[in-house]
Amino acid sequence: MITCRKKREPPQAPTEPGLYKPAYQKSKNQIKDLMKRFEIFFGIIKIPVDFAMTVLAFLAAYQLRLITEPISGIAKPIDYSVLPTLSEYFTFSAYLALALIVIFIFGKMYTIKTTLKFSKESRKVLIFWSFWAMSIITWFFFTRTFPFSRLAIIYSWTLTLIFILSGRGLVKMIQTAFLKKGIGQRKILIIGKNQIADKIEQTLQREKTCKILEPVKADDIEELEKIIKNKKPDEIIQTVDQNSSEILELCDIYHVDYRFVPDLIDVRHRQNIDIETLNGIPLIALKKTPLDGWNKVTKRSLDIIGAIFGFIIFSPLFLGVALAIKINSKGPILFSKLDDGSPAQRIGQKGKPFTFYKFRSMYPNTHSKRFNELKNLNTREDGPLMKIKNDPRVTGVGRFIRKYSLDELPQLYNVLIGNMSLVGPRPHLPEEVENYQKHDRFLLTIKPGLTGLAQISGRSDLKFEEEARLDRYYIENWSIFKDLKIISKTLFVVIRGHQE
Repeated sequence: MITCRKKREPPQAPTEPGLYKPAYQKSKNQIKDLMKRFEIFFGIIKIPVDFAMTVLAFLAAYQLRLITEPISGIAKPIDYSVLPTLSEYFTFSAYLALALIVIFIFGKMYTIKTTLKFSKESRKVLIFWSFWAMSIITWFFFTRTFPFSRLAIIYSWTLTLIFILSGRGLVKMIQTAFLKKGIGQRKILIIGKNQIADKIEQTLQREKTCKILEPVKADDIEELEKIIKNKKPDEIIQTVDQNSSEILELCDIYHVDYRFVPDLIDVRHRQNIDIETLNGIPLIALKKTPLDGWNKVTKRSLDIIGAIFGFIIFSPLFLGVALAIKINSKGPILFSKLDDGSPAQRIGQKGKPFTFYKFRSMYPNTHSKRFNELKNLNTREDGPLMKIKNDPRVTGVGRFIRKYSLDELPQLYNVLIGNMSLVGPRPHLPEEVENYQKHDRFLLTIKPGLTGLAQISGRSDLKFEEEARLDRYYIENWSIFKDLKIISKTLFVVIRGHQE
């Protein structure tokens, strides 16, 4: 039996400015972003707090040792000939503080989560602090160097433990105060009404880091989709073996984290899984992307550094392209507004629109023609995107800067402010995203990129489904090395040029 695939209609322009509001895009996305930033902030802030507390502890120990009177058999008079200056002891303490941070990192003391109780956190601090102290003793032994005062070191170790616990305790108190007011709480939807679900709910409620939504059954997928749209949960925990694949697909579409009790579905071929226990109940999290926690922080750091260097390195090109555009045709240098004066937007992570910047490559007030008199010239009939070959709206300079992707340079600003990333799926127009199939919305899982796997594999010559498949692979298999490789390959692709 031969079936014909339905041809997609070209995207239509909205009849009024700002009319486009996708169902999955609401103001509550801003609240979800705030909660994610809340978790990341309280994960990152522990690093400078631990560093500062360690250095302060050493400086306090230094002063304490100076005022300690000699005690027979314990504290000898200070030998001022070997007494380090306060500046030297500060430098010494900074090195040891960095060593402590490294040990804490390997001990996963900076996990970006709000679920770790302070009692458990304190025990972990004690364990890795002890390892750090023993490492210092070992270093002194092998280097045959000794501190000016053993008592000063004992003071330093003791005060370091007290100061770090105090610093982390203060952070925890501030975090708890926010959580009690509902700031930073994750909304959890439990699927299934059974003893396991009750136990999970009771445990999460005791931790006070989550807001538990009313548990639902898994037998009505349409009703569950309505609940996800209306309640906007951050995470779903499934406790029954029913409709698992459909529920997982909903989580992909609406960008909801997913965990389940083991033995529900086969995860042997899944790479991005995380296993943990909750009050004795094993839970497996299926992650859509490795870009979470510290990986997310690493990628954002690379974006900021890359954008700053990009502005510095390409500053002559910015000036040259701007002058060429101004000389070649009337109109603004940047394309940032539509024909009606509204902001030119693209759809970003989780369906959030943002103002998009490019060097203007077309004649002014011709953008809307793509949806009207030029829509029949669309050469991309395989998906929601539009491509017009030999576009009559493009200026002479515009063709040149498009060929070498110079029109994309202003998007470094989008990268710098956090709307985009250096690497990721390309951002699409609201009208194009409106014509996505349901499964295409997975591409909105992460921030769009200035370049991406699809861009170094054929650019706009690829069919939409091929492009989407490459982007999905990138999202599911992200690594910092892949980003660096894509960025380096992009430079060669840009130098070679591309014919519109």
